[in-house]
Amino acid sequence: MGIDIEKSSFCKQDYEEFERKLRGNIQCLASLLKKEGFGLKKAGSKVLGAELEMYIIDERGEPLLLNQEILNEADDEQLTLEINRYNLEYNLTPYSLEQSPFISTENEIGKQLSMLNDIAGRHGARIVPIGILPTLNDTHFGPGCMTDRQRYRTLVEQLFARRGRNFEIDINGTPPLKMEMKDVTLEGANTSFQIHYRVNPACYADTFNAFQLVTPLVLALAGNSPGLFGHDLWHETRIPLFKQSIDTRIKDRYRWSEPARVCFGQGWVRHSALELFQEAASIFSPLLPICSQVDDHAQMRAGKAPSLSELRLHQSSVWLWNRPVYDDADDGHLRIELRALPAGPSAIDMVANAAFYIGLAEYYREKMAELMPALPFHLAEFNFYRAAQFGLNARIVWPDTEHSGCKDRPILDVLKQSIGHAEQGLKGIGIAETEIKRYLSVINSRIETGQTGATWQRSKVQHYQIENNLGAEESRRRMLEDYVRHSLENRPVSEWPL
Repeated sequence: MGIDIEKSSFCKQDYEEFERKLRGNIQCLASLLKKEGFGLKKAGSKVLGAELEMYIIDERGEPLLLNQEILNEADDEQLTLEINRYNLEYNLTPYSLEQSPFISTENEIGKQLSMLNDIAGRHGARIVPIGILPTLNDTHFGPGCMTDRQRYRTLVEQLFARRGRNFEIDINGTPPLKMEMKDVTLEGANTSFQIHYRVNPACYADTFNAFQLVTPLVLALAGNSPGLFGHDLWHETRIPLFKQSIDTRIKDRYRWSEPARVCFGQGWVRHSALELFQEAASIFSPLLPICSQVDDHAQMRAGKAPSLSELRLHQSSVWLWNRPVYDDADDGHLRIELRALPAGPSAIDMVANAAFYIGLAEYYREKMAELMPALPFHLAEFNFYRAAQFGLNARIVWPDTEHSGCKDRPILDVLKQSIGHAEQGLKGIGIAETEIKRYLSVINSRIETGQTGATWQRSKVQHYQIENNLGAEESRRRMLEDYVRHSLENRPVSEWPL
């Protein structure tokens, strides 16, 4: 989905041909989903993978435009560039459930962060996983900060052409953040820890819906992006910032517009993964209409998994917080890409989030048929944005399994009941007791202390301002130095001192 492209302009025929091939891709996928054994080649079905996005910073904690230089020295095909020159992404190794996937992922994160920091150190730089860098200012955005790749230049041009005017940012906070941008490089302020979970196509709908249901719970616990440009905003400011920074819609009460390309979804999935791919192809017009020369139907007749290049390229320009993914590896398979969680604070925190997330989804997967009627989809979306804004202080609407209807409840109450559910879910898919105990204890400690990455960052800045009588900007720098140190120690954020 991150392939580079060469074209920068398109004509009407390009769009028509792309849409024709996209429809053909959907037909191929429909046939694949009817094929016995599709998606089950590796380890039955379930496999855990992840992508970690990172900042490159200097000795004062400000971003450094060095991603190409570090990429060249690392010479690692799992390392890739991001849209801004001070960001990198590492594509972690996929692990089957028999390979201790969580501890293996944590170990790999630690190893790769150490390697990248060694390389960055030779340039006077450091690598840090954090949702939004607290030292950013408006000079860190714009065309000069963008990675020199045709894919990014073309994407920026297409998004801006669709909008036809500046992108507008309007996020509640203290004080609120209101600004305009001429390009989409503000999107690069967001770095995330994206989890990929390969699942059996036969139970894809229930699994996807379960992840949608529990995403607000995990997001509230994982908050690590409490502001931007010195503004105290949402616990997960990435959520509104990403949506608004590439929002091509012009809102007008007197005319319709397509849904936001960054969104929580359009509704519960009723039957299969095919609905999600059809929905993206039908609702969203192509941004990058680049056709491959591959005949997908011929590939299928030859017994090969089709590449479905147009479908994959189109999916890469529709940014659902939980996104369906088709991959032709291992004779073809389906994944769910969980995109809502921030990078950081530490490796153990990120992997604990993943374990809690997957455990909860597996617990609720078989219960979704009775839960969906009790929670209309717009309320699941409501929960998502409330969790992003208020973190562990949020109140959400949660289905009452003992009585009819839903109840407005503090999210902390729901979380306290969810530890046992996540444990059952992880045991159900064969995760070892030692892994379950390691990561759920991290989650439980965060629930008990109420300390997330977002709350720690805010409290630490206040400490420097009040106890040390420092200005806001210097307090954020000092906080970031403490953050980097604790993160490299791989210490759970619930234990970070104030």
